[in-house]
Amino acid sequence: MGEVHALDTLMRERPVWRGRSPAPVRDGVSTGHARLDAALPGQGWIAQGLNEILLPDAGLGELELVWPALARLASTNAPVVLVAPPYVPYPPAWHAAGVRLDALHVVHADPRDALWAAEQCMRSGSCGAVLCWPSTDDDRPLRRLQVAAEAGRCLGFAFRPARAALNPSPAPLRIALEASPVRQLRVLKCRGANPPPWPLAFPREA
Repeated sequence: MGEVHALDTLMRERPVWRGRSPAPVRDGVSTGHARLDAALPGQGWIAQGLNEILLPDAGLGELELVWPALARLASTNAPVVLVAPPYVPYPPAWHAAGVRLDALHVVHADPRDALWAAEQCMRSGSCGAVLCWPSTDDDRPLRRLQVAAEAGRCLGFAFRPARAALNPSPAPLRIALEASPVRQLRVLKCRGANPPPWPLAFPREA
């Protein structure tokens, strides 16, 4: 029979699992929304990877959600790239949100080429953030985007229809923006922890 150790000795000297996860690594990029940061294990967006935002329809506040992080990136001269946005960006709104317009770049592409362009931008290592709007239900392009964002150390955003929540995703972070009965956020997936079981008011802060 093996040597018997006192419990206090094991706890002091050996890596014993204590029934809880280790403290999360605070390695995210702050979203600029206090309640959302507090709910995410990295205290913000995935800094080097794909952040997926699901929407019932475009124009429900998704840009308001990401503007604070983009404004901080743009202030450091890091390029912010929009690949085939569904609407023409309105410069006064971006300026009012604090995003430097000289750091903002728009890539025009048809749906077939947009995913390729987003992947190349994320992988390049020269972009602070890349925003794209994939319309496919196939998760394989998203896997390429996730790998590209990690390789290029890029803050990637993919805005997708709400129905995509029915399918798995390789994105480490998935957030659904809901409009009814009130506008709110629901974290569907977050790397490093279980998603909070409750929705978060948006944009109201703590």
